[in-house]
Amino acid sequence: MNMGLREELLKAIWHAFTALDVDKSGKVSKSQLKVLSHNLCTVMKIPHDPVALEEHFRDDDEGPVSNQGYMPYLNRFILDKVQDNFDRMDFNKMCWTLSARKNLNRNHLLISDDDACKIWCIFNFLSEERYPLVMVTEEIEYFLRKLTEAMGGSWIEEKFEEYKVQLSNRQCLSVWQLIELVGKGQFSKGMDRQTLSMGITEVFQELILDMLKQGYMMKKGHRRKNWTERWFLLKPNMISYYVSEDLTEKKGDILLDGNCCVESLPDKEGKKCLFYIKCSDKSFEISASDKKKKQEWIQAIQTCITLLKVGRPAPHHEARQKRREMREKQQAEQEELELRMRELQTANENKQRELEALRKKLEDAATNAAEEEHRRLQTQNELQDLYRGEMEKEKMVRQQMEEQVAQKSSELEQYLQRVRELETMFHSLEEALEEEKQARQDEEIVRKLQARLLEEEVSKRAELEQIHLYQQQTISQTQAEKQELERERLAKESALQDAMHQLQQLEADRQGALEQYEEVMKKLADAANNTKSWKDKVAQHEGLIRLIQPGPKFPQKITNWGPASFTDTELSLREKDWQEKKSKSASTQ
Repeated sequence: MNMGLREELLKAIWHAFTALDVDKSGKVSKSQLKVLSHNLCTVMKIPHDPVALEEHFRDDDEGPVSNQGYMPYLNRFILDKVQDNFDRMDFNKMCWTLSARKNLNRNHLLISDDDACKIWCIFNFLSEERYPLVMVTEEIEYFLRKLTEAMGGSWIEEKFEEYKVQLSNRQCLSVWQLIELVGKGQFSKGMDRQTLSMGITEVFQELILDMLKQGYMMKKGHRRKNWTERWFLLKPNMISYYVSEDLTEKKGDILLDGNCCVESLPDKEGKKCLFYIKCSDKSFEISASDKKKKQEWIQAIQTCITLLKVGRPAPHHEARQKRREMREKQQAEQEELELRMRELQTANENKQRELEALRKKLEDAATNAAEEEHRRLQTQNELQDLYRGEMEKEKMVRQQMEEQVAQKSSELEQYLQRVRELETMFHSLEEALEEEKQARQDEEIVRKLQARLLEEEVSKRAELEQIHLYQQQTISQTQAEKQELERERLAKESALQDAMHQLQQLEADRQGALEQYEEVMKKLADAANNTKSWKDKVAQHEGLIRLIQPGPKFPQKITNWGPASFTDTELSLREKDWQEKKSKSASTQ
């Protein structure tokens, strides 16, 4: 017996066993188990051995037997002997009768006992393979969807979401809760009892009896070649046809296998929507009521043939298995995620403790270095203030210099030769400024070097403080190491003194550059005084020297004298004078 059939039988037997457990202690008396075992052997066509139960529990005569104690006997003397030659509906009805007698509450139910039994069978098919048996939310939704479609209604997702909220933390139902849910019409409002019963029957036939499709069609006879209406019933491995839909008189079977084929036929003999099924021994011609029914039957039969060819189970069995595998995969992923979250949380807590210890160490180090940092910042601020004052003075001197240069440039533009001399002097002045700029850069380098030396000194002092603390804690450091640290500190202080000496030297160099700059400015003032007395004498001689005025913003005109050598007015006068001379020379000729 395959594992699927064993699990199906065990679910039904579990219901019967729990029904016999009246006081819910998990145990049943041996006399009741004898009756249950005899009934099971009868419906499953197994020879019953009444002595086997007594012999199996011979060492346990002290009262009832638990479910775990009954399972070895059930597997050995009943399930291992089962052949797939019994009526499963008789088996299900026997177990249903035992369980419903105790558990079914028929008050306010809109369905019959037969419909409740069908829901019970569907529950066993869709329930999880763990005990006590329950149906999870996903399977509840699948069943209710199928039932709604079978009744011709439309599925309302919002309504089921509200019901899931009502389930709260349970997220599953027992078989009696499922029967009560369907029987009270919570998801079939607006449907009469007959419609509900027909919907339950249709879902039961598909899921439990493997009736994948059924309906009336016309079949052509093999001998008389006449067309007769038959009720066709499609199962995964055969098509049975009956006189009517009550299934009382069966007329034959069409056995399906992987070598069968189904194809559409053109209309003939006054029949439309034809198709034929070709099997290994014979073929069958069938006429559907319309093209839609024809296509549905062809597709359903072809699906069965394909599944038989690859050895796969019926679609609803395969879909159920996929849903279970998906749930198991999601549960495994959830458990793995929770495990990883716990590991991450533990690692995070360890890291937090490490960070807290590190933070305390850093706070101690920061406290020790705070005073040194304050002194360093104070010294740095003083140096910055001093440097800022020097920069302000230098800026004022530069502004004055630029004003004087602008004034002298406007005067020296009267004669070209003097401009060259002044340009030479100006270049000298720029060189002096460049030297001053270089001196400032050197000063900035020395300041940065001093700052870096101060930082190194602070770092070394912090290290010395840590070493001092370590000495106090361990009292194991040698005097030689202390002297080495003292020599390093003295070396750093010596380097700092050298840097200060270099800074003072650079300051002296900058002062010399400023004195040189003042000397150049004095020479420039003397030259200006010497040229001021005679500049008016040469101002009237055109072409010799000319005041250079600020030019316009538009592009300058270029002549042989260079760019911007003449204004537009001067050029116009020169052009007019040239034209007159040209006309005079032409007239004389």
